[in-house]
Amino acid sequence: MSDDARWHDLGSVEELSRHSLRQITIGRTKIALTCQNGRFGAISGACNHVGGPLGDGRLDGDYVVCPWHHWKFHCRTGEGEPGFEKDCVPSYELKEEGGRLWINLMPTTRRNKLPHAPHPLARLVRREDGPVRVLGISTTVMDPAHPRYSTSEALLESALAAAGAMGAEARCVRLSDLKFRACEGYYSKSAHACTWPCSITQMDPADEMTEVYEGIVHWADVILLATPIRWGSASSLYYKMVERMNCVQNQVTIRNKVLLRNKVAAFIITGGQDNVQAVAGQMMGFFGEIGCLFPQFPYIAHSRGWAAEDMERNVAYVQQSESLHQAARELAGRAVNTAKVLLATQVEPEKVARGGRKGNQPMAPESPAEAAAVVEAG
Repeated sequence: MSDDARWHDLGSVEELSRHSLRQITIGRTKIALTCQNGRFGAISGACNHVGGPLGDGRLDGDYVVCPWHHWKFHCRTGEGEPGFEKDCVPSYELKEEGGRLWINLMPTTRRNKLPHAPHPLARLVRREDGPVRVLGISTTVMDPAHPRYSTSEALLESALAAAGAMGAEARCVRLSDLKFRACEGYYSKSAHACTWPCSITQMDPADEMTEVYEGIVHWADVILLATPIRWGSASSLYYKMVERMNCVQNQVTIRNKVLLRNKVAAFIITGGQDNVQAVAGQMMGFFGEIGCLFPQFPYIAHSRGWAAEDMERNVAYVQQSESLHQAARELAGRAVNTAKVLLATQVEPEKVARGGRKGNQPMAPESPAEAAAVVEAG
């Protein structure tokens, strides 16, 4: 045993053996303590990734699985899972005396983090020179085998064409063309478990939400959102998208890091029933929360209301209504002109004053950096 051992009494062997995995904190040292078939193991309780609490995770054979992002470490050696053995957390010596379990707080192995290339989306947000860039996002759910006419997308196409005629660069993303998973609630585990880019995006190379993140965060100056109304709400694809965009807002809340600056959002809303203002209010609330600004009169809308169920006429009406398409073109014009003003003045700060967006510091026990920097004597 080491001469510089710092032994600490963890408690009764009988009581501790009742838990296959538990998180223990001794001062600033976090321990993931395991017991399998009467054999104890102790490794650091702070994951190498972003400091997740390993002892609150689960066991997969001999490996502790982090509850945040599922990284694995051997429960006694601290080594990473096969293929990543050198990506390891500290391990600790244990002994049993008089029915008590003791731990040497001087670790027997050191933490080692293998280099991991940052995700491309994690690069510095910097606007490159060029014309105003307009990103249209259609949230209409569509069967690609049997496409139909979308009134909201048709008006979006008119708006994007008008933006192009003004000299802006315009592109359209159709959420129905993208394959991306629904939000899996990483923020519900811990605010710090919701990362930028999104935890799902970092772990799933096939995740096509990257196209939305790239467009909104790194490319666009103007974001034109188009949605139908479904039972008084925006499209289900819209909500699937914005739930995944919680990682953008979360950077503001816990990092005071604003990813979206000098960006304009505007909205096109159509549907077979009324509730336009409520849908617009939710959309403006969310996009305002992630840092967007709005032109004067930031949305246009059309609804058949409660009095008509003749949706075949609704399609024909939108197709033939020059006033609606002109309104879409004017909305694009207002948004582009607002973006030009913002780009010329750069009014948005990189950080937000606490007395402004957030009057109180969020209540979090520690940041991932603090968790990863836990003093564990080497």
